[in-house]
Amino acid sequence: MDIEQLRGYCLNKPRATEDFPFDANTLVFKISGKMFALVPLEKWDNGLASINLKCDPEYAIKLREAHESIEPGWHMSKKHWNTLYIYKNGLSPKLISELIDHSYDMVVKGMTKKMRLDLKL
Repeated sequence: MDIEQLRGYCLNKPRATEDFPFDANTLVFKISGKMFALVPLEKWDNGLASINLKCDPEYAIKLREAHESIEPGWHMSKKHWNTLYIYKNGLSPKLISELIDHSYDMVVKGMTKKMRLDLKL
Protein backbone atom coordinates (compact mmCIF):
# COMPACT_ATOMS: atom_id res chain seq x y z
CA MET A 1 0.00 0.00 0.00
CA ASP A 2 1.51 3.32 -1.02
CA ILE A 3 0.75 6.70 0.55
CA GLU A 4 -1.87 7.68 -2.03
CA GLN A 5 -3.72 4.38 -1.58
CA LEU A 6 -3.60 4.80 2.19
CA ARG A 7 -4.78 8.42 1.96
CA GLY A 8 -7.62 7.47 -0.39
CA TYR A 9 -8.69 4.62 1.86
CA CYS A 10 -8.79 6.83 4.96
CA LEU A 11 -10.65 9.65 3.19
CA ASN A 12 -13.20 7.19 1.85
CA LYS A 13 -14.50 6.62 5.40
CA PRO A 14 -17.76 8.49 6.11
CA ARG A 15 -17.08 12.11 7.15
CA ALA A 16 -13.32 11.56 7.32
CA THR A 17 -11.10 14.62 6.96
CA GLU A 18 -7.37 15.19 6.78
CA ASP A 19 -5.39 17.84 8.59
CA PHE A 20 -1.90 18.86 9.71
CA PRO A 21 -2.62 19.96 13.31
CA PHE A 22 0.87 19.29 14.69
CA ASP A 23 3.32 20.15 11.94
CA ALA A 24 3.72 20.04 8.15
CA ASN A 25 5.04 16.47 8.37
CA THR A 26 2.29 14.64 10.29
CA LEU A 27 -0.82 13.95 8.24
CA VAL A 28 -3.78 13.28 10.55
CA PHE A 29 -7.08 11.70 9.57
CA LYS A 30 -10.07 12.57 11.74
CA ILE A 31 -13.74 11.86 12.14
CA SER A 32 -15.74 14.63 13.83
CA GLY A 33 -12.51 16.17 15.09
CA LYS A 34 -11.23 12.90 16.62
CA MET A 35 -8.05 11.31 15.27
CA PHE A 36 -8.13 7.79 13.87
CA ALA A 37 -4.85 7.74 11.91
CA LEU A 38 -1.54 9.62 11.95
CA VAL A 39 0.99 9.36 9.15
CA PRO A 40 4.55 10.76 9.41
CA LEU A 41 5.10 11.81 5.79
CA GLU A 42 8.84 12.39 6.15
CA LYS A 43 9.28 8.73 7.10
CA TRP A 44 7.31 7.67 4.01
CA ASP A 45 9.59 9.87 1.87
CA ASN A 46 12.62 8.12 3.40
CA GLY A 47 11.30 4.60 2.81
CA LEU A 48 10.29 4.07 6.45
CA ALA A 49 6.51 4.09 5.99
CA SER A 50 4.42 3.81 9.14
CA ILE A 51 0.98 4.72 10.43
CA ASN A 52 -0.41 5.13 13.96
CA LEU A 53 -3.87 3.67 14.49
CA LYS A 54 -6.22 3.51 17.46
CA CYS A 55 -6.88 0.00 18.72
CA ASP A 56 -8.80 -1.89 21.36
CA PRO A 57 -6.24 -2.52 24.15
CA GLU A 58 -6.62 -6.32 24.21
CA TYR A 59 -6.56 -6.57 20.43
CA ALA A 60 -3.51 -4.28 20.35
CA ILE A 61 -1.54 -6.75 22.48
CA LYS A 62 -2.55 -9.68 20.26
CA LEU A 63 -1.51 -7.78 17.14
CA ARG A 64 1.87 -6.87 18.65
CA GLU A 65 2.49 -10.50 19.60
CA ALA A 66 1.51 -11.77 16.15
CA HIS A 67 3.30 -9.19 14.00
CA GLU A 68 6.85 -7.95 14.31
CA SER A 69 5.81 -4.87 12.30
CA ILE A 70 3.25 -3.72 14.89
CA GLU A 71 4.48 -1.97 18.02
CA PRO A 72 3.00 0.25 20.73
CA GLY A 73 2.02 3.66 19.35
CA TRP A 74 5.00 5.94 18.83
CA HIS A 75 4.38 9.25 20.65
CA MET A 76 0.87 8.04 21.54
CA SER A 77 -0.89 6.23 24.37
CA LYS A 78 0.75 2.80 24.27
CA LYS A 79 -2.45 1.23 25.56
CA HIS A 80 -4.78 2.58 22.86
CA TRP A 81 -2.55 3.11 19.82
CA ASN A 82 -0.35 0.92 17.62
CA THR A 83 2.29 1.91 15.11
CA LEU A 84 2.28 -0.22 11.98
CA TYR A 85 5.66 -0.26 10.25
CA ILE A 86 4.52 -0.79 6.69
CA TYR A 87 8.03 -0.90 5.24
CA LYS A 88 8.79 -4.09 7.18
CA ASN A 89 7.69 -7.45 5.79
CA GLY A 90 4.53 -9.12 6.91
CA LEU A 91 1.72 -6.55 6.74
CA SER A 92 -0.62 -7.13 3.84
CA PRO A 93 -2.69 -4.28 2.37
CA LYS A 94 -5.76 -6.23 3.53
CA LEU A 95 -4.57 -6.25 7.16
CA ILE A 96 -3.64 -2.57 7.00
CA SER A 97 -7.11 -1.75 5.64
CA GLU A 98 -8.76 -3.85 8.36
CA LEU A 99 -6.77 -2.04 11.06
CA ILE A 100 -7.69 1.37 9.60
CA ASP A 101 -11.34 0.24 9.72
CA HIS A 102 -10.89 -0.90 13.32
CA SER A 103 -9.33 2.43 14.30
CA TYR A 104 -12.12 4.40 12.65
CA ASP A 105 -14.74 2.17 14.31
CA MET A 106 -13.09 2.61 17.72
CA VAL A 107 -13.35 6.39 17.39
CA VAL A 108 -16.98 6.22 16.22
CA LYS A 109 -17.80 3.83 19.08
CA GLY A 110 -16.53 6.42 21.58
CA MET A 111 -18.85 9.13 20.25
CA THR A 112 -22.20 10.08 21.68
CA LYS A 113 -25.28 8.51 20.14
CA LYS A 114 -26.19 11.84 18.55
CA MET A 115 -22.74 12.16 16.96
CA ARG A 116 -22.98 8.62 15.58
CA LEU A 117 -26.42 9.34 14.13
CA ASP A 118 -25.11 12.54 12.53
CA LEU A 119 -22.46 10.48 10.72
CA LYS A 120 -25.20 8.63 8.86
CA LEU A 121 -26.74 11.77 7.37
